[in-house]
Amino acid sequence: MALSASTTLIALIGQTGLIVALAILMLAWAKALIILRSYLGLAAAPAWGRGFAIVLGAYMILAMALVAMAGAA
Repeated sequence: MALSASTTLIALIGQTGLIVALAILMLAWAKALIILRSYLGLAAAPAWGRGFAIVLGAYMILAMALVAMAGAA
């Protein structure tokens, strides 16, 4: 709940830019990990959870790199 409130607060502030975009992506990453582990039950299957976390991590790092490249341009 706190992660969703933080994302909403960042969006409501109305700031733009690289730091804001990266903060929102990091919060989304944390929320996705919580959903995978808690709500989808991957905490009971550590190997599957690790696999999903690795793929999600790679995807989020790629997304953050794309945001950083767009912000640098």
